[in-house]
Amino acid sequence: MQQMLKQAQKMQQQIAKAQAELAEAEVTGTAGGGLVTVTVSGSGDVKSIKIDPKAVDPDDVETLEDLVIAALHNATEAARELTEQKMGPVAGGMGSLGLPGF
Repeated sequence: MQQMLKQAQKMQQQIAKAQAELAEAEVTGTAGGGLVTVTVSGSGDVKSIKIDPKAVDPDDVETLEDLVIAALHNATEAARELTEQKMGPVAGGMGSLGLPGF
């Protein structure tokens, strides 16, 4: 029982470390060949959106909106992959503790 408690504490520390690394990490997503770039943290918070002036057409706002959505999707997918990469090894070890759902 003592060893399981130590394992759980160690995993909790690893999870906290991975979460801190994710919060500090930044990934980008682009759309339209780089006309729109979105930067998000590894935890998914939007940090910035850059729009190339060439993408701004007052007569075609819908295309710009679609590019922003596509870049956001691309960035959040990159953040999800980073999360899996950072948290996967830690979460994988939780099954060995006999914790339900892991």
